[in-house]
Amino acid sequence: MSVVTRGGTVRGVSDLRLIGRQVFYEQLGFWLNPLAAAFTIGFSVIFLVLIASTSGNPRLSQLHGLHEIQYQVPAFAAYGVMAACFNTLAVSLVVRREMGLLKRLRLSPLPTWIMLGAVFVNALIVACIQVVVLLVIGRFGYHVVLPHNIGALVVALAVGAICFTALGIAASTLIPNQEAAGPMLAIVFFVLLFLSGLYYPIASNSGLAQFSSYFPVRHLILAMAAPFDLRPGVSGWSWSDVRVIAYWGVGGFVVSLRRWSWAPRRADSGRKVGSAFSRRR
Repeated sequence: MSVVTRGGTVRGVSDLRLIGRQVFYEQLGFWLNPLAAAFTIGFSVIFLVLIASTSGNPRLSQLHGLHEIQYQVPAFAAYGVMAACFNTLAVSLVVRREMGLLKRLRLSPLPTWIMLGAVFVNALIVACIQVVVLLVIGRFGYHVVLPHNIGALVVALAVGAICFTALGIAASTLIPNQEAAGPMLAIVFFVLLFLSGLYYPIASNSGLAQFSSYFPVRHLILAMAAPFDLRPGVSGWSWSDVRVIAYWGVGGFVVSLRRWSWAPRRADSGRKVGSAFSRRR
């Protein structure tokens, strides 16, 4: 039986078991807070039901005559991915960092890559749960036609999850303390969702669409919605949107590597002030 050291060396099956065990604990911690779990999973479901119940499911010219619900289901599925992999993940990392949990876990026998990998896999599981719940509600509650090209949906989901995980980590490095994490992320996140056409489709040639196309939120919504466009001759693949999402993911990964810190920001600030004071003396 091999011993897993803190060095981060991959040791095959033993590491996979360790990752699975750590993911189990992450999931256990998530579901042991039922109010937060219900809000995380249910937010997209509630908004989808409200919009579908009040709009009357018309055919929209922006969607080339498709029913609105055929767009709303994948759009809120994209929201579920972004909320779990960006918003929730970033807040969780900031809280763990400022409470000193990241620093303590790094000093434990658990390899750091397994610990972080379990956190990311947990976010991916939560995102997938939201996507499955929304697809089931859309199919059986509103008769949404599911895409025939499942591969296009899976690719958009995978690239989007990786991208927004990287962006979530990068965002956590820019937030100074845990009190500011929720407000800062909520303002940026929900403004971009509103501008990117989550709650209503926007014309592709409009100024709002041109502005929101600079950000990955709109591109993930379009990449997830493309497989649901079942018009004859229309491809379910949206490679241009997937490519932009991948670019943003690389950028988030670079920022994460350059700015990542295990120690609380306040501790870093205290050390800097102390060293500056000692130099003056």
